[in-house]
Amino acid sequence: MPRYEFRMQRLFVDAPMGNGARIAADRAQANYLLNVLRLKEGAEVLLFNGQDGEWRAVVEPSGRKACALVLQEQTRPQTPVPSLDYFFAPIKTNRLDYMAQKAVEMGAGRLRPVTTQHTQFSKLNFQKVRANVIEACEQCGVINVPQVHETVSLKSVLDSWQEQEKGRTLIFCDEGEGSQNPLQALEGLKSGPLAVLIGPEGGFSEEERALLRSKDFVRAIPLGPRVLRADTAAVAALAIVQSKLGDWF
Repeated sequence: MPRYEFRMQRLFVDAPMGNGARIAADRAQANYLLNVLRLKEGAEVLLFNGQDGEWRAVVEPSGRKACALVLQEQTRPQTPVPSLDYFFAPIKTNRLDYMAQKAVEMGAGRLRPVTTQHTQFSKLNFQKVRANVIEACEQCGVINVPQVHETVSLKSVLDSWQEQEKGRTLIFCDEGEGSQNPLQALEGLKSGPLAVLIGPEGGFSEEERALLRSKDFVRAIPLGPRVLRADTAAVAALAIVQSKLGDWF
């Protein structure tokens, strides 16, 4: 992947982009650019919308509280959304914020919350998760903005898998797996559409573990000899999968 321009401010905009397009910054963006960063007329920023690549734009203030962003040239073409899905049980808000950001950084293409028997926080603030996804994209040079799905039950995901997922393998992080070597557990698994499933803070129930292990599209892996929090497990699991089967090798 070509190195992106990390010294310029990057912003997500919910608007079509093209050469010469003029986009009005929203109130929060205008305040940040004009009053926090103190950018002047003609200052350059980078914009992306998840569909039209990344563009260089110049700032045109209209007072202290508003500005337009005028597109000059495309700096990077749009890249496809990664084929790696991340399934997770919702957890406490501050740790969920961290988890969402790290999933984006680690290359997840879709964030898919699921409820399990031990899920303690079944209600998900969709807009806040989406905001964390966008913030991670802005800070890390990601232009293919991951989707955030609505919460569904784990059982419904598994029941509809063969029909909806089209050959995708689900990598299930099982704290009860006999071995401690996740790389060994992934041997023989070919690269392709993948998904990683992380359980809730209380772990999966024995019934859920048995159901997961009964599916031929599921591969169980351990995450080493230590007990990891759900947000730590997310980073560890995604790193393992990316290094063995994803876009790191």
